[in-house]
Amino acid sequence: MKPQILLLILVFIFSCATQEEIIPVTEYTIEQFYSNTNVAGGAYSNDETKLLVSSNETGIYNVYEINIADGNKKQLTNSDNESFFAIDYVPGTSDILYSADKGGNEINHIYLQTEKGETTDLTPTEAEKAQFAGWSEDKKHMYYLSTKRDPRFFDMYKMSIEDWETEMLYKNTDGMDMSGISDDERIFALTRPITTSSNQLFLYDRKTDKMAEISEEPGSYRSSGFSENGHIFYYITDVGKEFAYLVEYDIATGDRKIVYETDWDVMYSYLSENEKYRVIAINEDGKNSLVILDNATGEEIGFPEVPDGDIVAVRLADSEEQIRLTIGTSKRPSNIYVYNFESKELKQLTETLNPEFNADDLVTAEVVRFKSFDGLEIPAIYYKPQTATSGNKVPALVWVHGGPGGQSRTGYSPLIQYLVNHGYAILAVNNRGSSGYGKSFYKMDDRNHGDKDLKDCIWGKKWLQKQDYIDPGKIGIIGGSYGGYMTMAAMAFQPDEFNVGVNIFGVTNWLRTLKSIPPFWESFKEALYNEMGDPYSQDSVRLYNISPLFHGHKVKNPVMVLQGANDPRVLQVESDEMVEAVKANGVHVEYVVFPDEGHGFVKKENQIKGYGQVLEFLDQYLKKELAN
Repeated sequence: MKPQILLLILVFIFSCATQEEIIPVTEYTIEQFYSNTNVAGGAYSNDETKLLVSSNETGIYNVYEINIADGNKKQLTNSDNESFFAIDYVPGTSDILYSADKGGNEINHIYLQTEKGETTDLTPTEAEKAQFAGWSEDKKHMYYLSTKRDPRFFDMYKMSIEDWETEMLYKNTDGMDMSGISDDERIFALTRPITTSSNQLFLYDRKTDKMAEISEEPGSYRSSGFSENGHIFYYITDVGKEFAYLVEYDIATGDRKIVYETDWDVMYSYLSENEKYRVIAINEDGKNSLVILDNATGEEIGFPEVPDGDIVAVRLADSEEQIRLTIGTSKRPSNIYVYNFESKELKQLTETLNPEFNADDLVTAEVVRFKSFDGLEIPAIYYKPQTATSGNKVPALVWVHGGPGGQSRTGYSPLIQYLVNHGYAILAVNNRGSSGYGKSFYKMDDRNHGDKDLKDCIWGKKWLQKQDYIDPGKIGIIGGSYGGYMTMAAMAFQPDEFNVGVNIFGVTNWLRTLKSIPPFWESFKEALYNEMGDPYSQDSVRLYNISPLFHGHKVKNPVMVLQGANDPRVLQVESDEMVEAVKANGVHVEYVVFPDEGHGFVKKENQIKGYGQVLEFLDQYLKKELAN
């Protein structure tokens, strides 16, 4: 054989052996992605044959009833304007409670709807923000929190389900947060925020009018309920440890003992109705895991696992015979399941994925870690398009979660999956200051926002650039709320790092935001000031310097901004002014405002419009523009 022919054959064999296969996937439209159904809640009916849930299958959230035996679903409310969120069945009846605000303004009211369909606003004061807080032990009263007396503070009330007359149980004049009540209504658990990572925990005895502090030393404390006899109080804390753990406190003696701890944060825990079981939820590396203990023996009760499953929420039936599980995966929206302890059967009651989808066309989230500028290991949730290969390089986005102090997790995100399905790799960075990775990591961005946490995002971009299937010159940044702030901080303070930015209702003027926080955040205001800075003090200089609005002239690359007109946390005026500042610099900016949304978009028509335009923007100014 001639040497030239042999060489050609070897080159052909080598190229075939090394060329990566591009996996063909179906690209789905934004309408198809938002034809998936979101379902939440799952309160048991009195006879435990039905579940009360919220679902947005009509385009906005309404209340439905699911028959556990056959999975049939019945729509109970028919709103076509505001979203209604299920609370619970009224004990001993088929009447229901649901919650709703107006246009996303977060002034939630509690509504009663009778079996006949008649509706009553139980908390009708116009500016009253109300929160359901459970039922009395005898099931004759509803507990709830309300700001009707003072818009800054939540007082605690109980309301008779016989005539819906109200009685105040605790008048909150000290900026406390109510977090628990004993069955006999004698002892209240109260917290007072100090910083975003520490607070005080108290037990208030109504009979003796004495307040006892339970928080022995600085740390995070959360109430986790009382024992049935009222002798034991449970709480979750991180005192002396990196991760939160569950503690049992003897109210009479003051003795404490650890009930449960692991190498991750205990998120919440509670006892079943008759204390047969204890439920413990754990934040384990970006997803929830669940532990159910036999409360008498301490032995763990096993139940079937859903592959890639993130247990978003749980509820034990009062009979303690079954448990409702809300489980999602990175490729499927959350579904409702019921597990029967006796039969060991795990029954799926809903199917939320649009039947037009092949789930194999979507991608499974992967937990990755990379080193930041100072060597600190940063966790992240990564989504790699199936079409990405070294021969078919794709653009990428750094995704930044809300907060400060939030966490990107492995659960389903229709927007992320939509962008990945259309060829964008996404790295959801859990920058320093994120929750879920220990209290030291959580505190690392205090009074340092827009600096080291932003550098973590930039080093996430550098990690992306090292992947041989990523186009290193086509990387943008996207985020909502605090993530929106980080997006604009990147575009203004590090203008050469990211090719585009998508800011979803992000803070751009910390001075205004911190001065205009909603009145019902009053108890949390000082804690927020302790982390971010006090806008009425010398901190205002630093807050000015880290606010992108005042540095709009530095923005070089295209930006997109999405905003809800009724947002009480990030006022529309912030986005208005940021957009004008960028335009004044001659930079392309697209602006989408929804007149009927708040801090987060809940109506499908708005999600389709806004997030569909996000892809159009990215295709034009990241994928195509840079290719020219």
